[in-house]
Amino acid sequence: MGNELTCTLIHEGKSFCGKALLETSELLFRGEKRLKIALGSITAMTARDGELHLRTKEGLAVFRLGPQAEKWRKKIAKPRSVVEKLGVKAGQSVSVLGTSVDEFIESLRKQKCLVGKGKIAKDAVWIFLAAAKKQHLRRVPAITPSIRGTTALWIIYPKGQKTISEADVRSAGLKVGLVDVKVVSFSATHTALKFVMRVAKH
Repeated sequence: MGNELTCTLIHEGKSFCGKALLETSELLFRGEKRLKIALGSITAMTARDGELHLRTKEGLAVFRLGPQAEKWRKKIAKPRSVVEKLGVKAGQSVSVLGTSVDEFIESLRKQKCLVGKGKIAKDAVWIFLAAAKKQHLRRVPAITPSIRGTTALWIIYPKGQKTISEADVRSAGLKVGLVDVKVVSFSATHTALKFVMRVAKH
């Protein structure tokens, strides 16, 4: 979801200052106290007077978010699908490269997208490359000529792995003249980084 706010957390009768980060599957708090709440563990939730109240079997956590409290409640209650977060619209042509993306491909087809697997369609609006290891980024130079106009490349890679890092992914794009413009939590285990062609300066 990519939402981050400086706020106050009330937990176990104490107040803590820090930052709250709303991710796809969890809400994190980092600061004077560290707290992680899996969204699936929330048993009750309300937003009132600028406060987001979340109850789990471990107890109650109150986040003082101001005007964002109700917005966060709605996002937790009805999260956007990964396809929506990536900006893919129904009927668009999408090319998917790499392995272990069958579930994602199925989500694209449910969205009535025209999905090409293993090769890049001439009219592709979106190109997705699943890179489990740094070596998989060697495909980026061959993909680059297909990124023109409004076409964009999303590179999907695992979180917290030594075999590939965000720096590796960003470097692979920059080396071929692309620029990264957006990052999305693709799943609990993967991140997606979006690249487009660099706009020439005149």
